[in-house]
Amino acid sequence: MNWTEICVNPVLRELPFKIQTDKWGHIIMSPASNEHGMYQAKIVALLSRLLEKGVIITECSVQTREGVKVADVAWASDDFIARNRGDNPFLEAPELCVEILSPSNTAMEMDEKKELYFARGAREFWICDKNGNIMFHKNTGEIHCSELAGTFPNRVLI
Repeated sequence: MNWTEICVNPVLRELPFKIQTDKWGHIIMSPASNEHGMYQAKIVALLSRLLEKGVIITECSVQTREGVKVADVAWASDDFIARNRGDNPFLEAPELCVEILSPSNTAMEMDEKKELYFARGAREFWICDKNGNIMFHKNTGEIHCSELAGTFPNRVLI
């Protein structure tokens, strides 16, 4: 099943899970918690205040060499949207991809997602931990503060 078929499948549409695929096209599902949803909303609100232009996307699907990965939150410039509007999944990553850690996530999984998004053109990758702290990364490694969203340092959201 390809990504478009997964998205329109009536059986899969109403599942309370985040769906991604692996490099073989197998569906991977992760349950979403209420706390995860709260952090997602806080990050959207934060990005809305910090980035006046562009588009904020929740559950942003990106085709990678390891399957379709879905960023919890992403920010894309107007130029990105002009190039990619209508693609599902996006064939390139938005400039900013954010992942919110779930209890089932491992450091290795986050490192892999970070590298996959950077390989598709992301400029920054943020990780929000279980306490609401945000860690910022560029393709060269961890950075003290975001360069895309202003210079606020790592902080607690909630």
